[in-house]
Amino acid sequence: MEFSLLGPVAVTTGAGELPLGPAKRRSVLALLLLQPNTTVPLEQLIDSLWEDEPPEHARTVVQGHVSRLRATLAEGGAAAYGIELTTHGSAYLLRLPEELIDAHRFGELVALARPEAAPGDAVPLLREALGLWRGPALTGTVTSPPFAAAAHALEERRLTAVEALARAHGALGEHEQAAAILYSAAVNHPLREGLIAALMRALFRAGRQSDALEWFHRTRRLLNEELGVDPGERLSGAYEEILRAEREGAAGAKGATASRGAGQGRPEAGGAAGPGQAPVRGGATGPAAPGARDGGAGRAAPRLLPRPPARFLGRDRQLAALTDALTDHTTGESPLAVVVGPAGVGKTACAVQWAHLHASAFPDGQLFADLRGFGEGDEAPAAEILRDFLLALGTPPERVPGSAQAASALFRSLVAERRMLVVLDNARSSAQVRPLLPGGPRCATVVTSRSRLDGLVATDCARPVGIQVLGHEEGAALLGAMLGPDRVAEDPAAARELVDLCDGLPLALRAAAAQLTARPRWRLARLAAALRDEQRRLALLSAEDTGIAAALRMSVARLSADDARLLSALAKSADGHLNASVAAALAGYDPERTQDGLDRLAEMHLVDEEATDVYTISTLTQLFARDEKDGRGAPGGDGSGK
Repeated sequence: MEFSLLGPVAVTTGAGELPLGPAKRRSVLALLLLQPNTTVPLEQLIDSLWEDEPPEHARTVVQGHVSRLRATLAEGGAAAYGIELTTHGSAYLLRLPEELIDAHRFGELVALARPEAAPGDAVPLLREALGLWRGPALTGTVTSPPFAAAAHALEERRLTAVEALARAHGALGEHEQAAAILYSAAVNHPLREGLIAALMRALFRAGRQSDALEWFHRTRRLLNEELGVDPGERLSGAYEEILRAEREGAAGAKGATASRGAGQGRPEAGGAAGPGQAPVRGGATGPAAPGARDGGAGRAAPRLLPRPPARFLGRDRQLAALTDALTDHTTGESPLAVVVGPAGVGKTACAVQWAHLHASAFPDGQLFADLRGFGEGDEAPAAEILRDFLLALGTPPERVPGSAQAASALFRSLVAERRMLVVLDNARSSAQVRPLLPGGPRCATVVTSRSRLDGLVATDCARPVGIQVLGHEEGAALLGAMLGPDRVAEDPAAARELVDLCDGLPLALRAAAAQLTARPRWRLARLAAALRDEQRRLALLSAEDTGIAAALRMSVARLSADDARLLSALAKSADGHLNASVAAALAGYDPERTQDGLDRLAEMHLVDEEATDVYTISTLTQLFARDEKDGRGAPGGDGSGK
């Protein structure tokens, strides 16, 4: 029997993983595992499980979870491993051999490693320790501060081990391996100055001076933009150290050149390259790309995916469709799938979840970009995205082409023989996507968009994967994952009504859950009653900068003025069901103009064409269009679509 904290909280036996139940039960187990063989007071469990004021029956809830955990462990044969969950007054004790906990084994392996004194022995020890991690620590627990702090502490220990492994490789003179190990961690923790400083030194010692300096300037910009501060002592020290070494190297090279005399110029094209540089081809030199297939063992592949979506549920059919579309290499073409659906339906979450589940099928890296097709401001230019991709692939900044066309060609060339996944999120049009598509037959691309992107289907054989709203059962399950199943089980009828009032949109349901999380004493029925007020519904289904109104605003902002006015006219429909004739009468448009507008609105998923000449508009879209028409932000614009 093994207990996992370094990733999803889990208990595994020879027969498989034990069913641990809801998040609070997993959280109880996690807290006991974080303090093994130590009594944990009931009050500490209650304080950790509920971020706000706990309910009156909190003690009973915790006692029930402990009872079910005890039964689950017993069914898994815990006694044979010397495992016992006991009660001591108003406290609990999980007695077990600590080596059964992955976090304990991780700590022991790291403690045994001596990166500087015995680097050859430290490398396998640290690699084994880091191999125990299966994702973000304590995944599946509640989101209260105590668990966030515990997860952060474990992540800090992981990063310390990553840095120690890099030091061990550095002590062995394996600076490329050290840089590869630090690269992924630096991408995921771009403001961790000590980590960036270590990466800079490893890159410099590998002969990749320009890459090292680029990391300094990138981090300095981020520190200024995100925190309003300048680089600290460690980052500045690494930068000055590299500059000083470059000046000393330049002075030495100048003296050596003078001693050789004229007539011994630089190597001709195709001659030997300097340390860390790719061989010269046509006079172009530069550091080799991380992950490039140039024979450099241990080079890091770019891992640019955002974190896995929290509390992701269901979507099995869509995930299976993505697997079918993106793992079919029989055609000899680069597979392409387009995840489409209305605003707030969870397209990005589905695409990112699939990408994490199948990351191992793309060992040469995963790239991600938000194309901002339906965001505030202008969409992301292709040249900007391609620059980020090329830098992630190790292209020196000075070798990134200025034009999108040339950058696109270089990108396709670099990934032609690699197994890579490209995730292009929030696309507005097919034309925006095409320059970013890889050409290699072993690469795969998944695009998300509110538009159907029929052009990609026609010219690039994209496979569309539609995402629909949630039904009652799925919507209630999402509320249960966000709020805890006990709170939802108290009033299943109110949960069903909330799903209806949110039109089954995951974004709206998550916003509703945020309202209830902030008001722990509210029953679901109270929020449902508040949402019945159509004047308040959109406001209540918002959480800071996240909400269904903000998402719809971005869709409507991309419409022409004519189509925006048509949408406002459709909002007058009594029940949201209409045909082209009714729509024409409401809008005052001629039939042809109306039909064209309805087709564009359907393509943008602002209306749904259920059957031939049968259209529906969701309640939330109606409410939004009415609000906009009443002067709370006029829909559309000057016809530019921006």
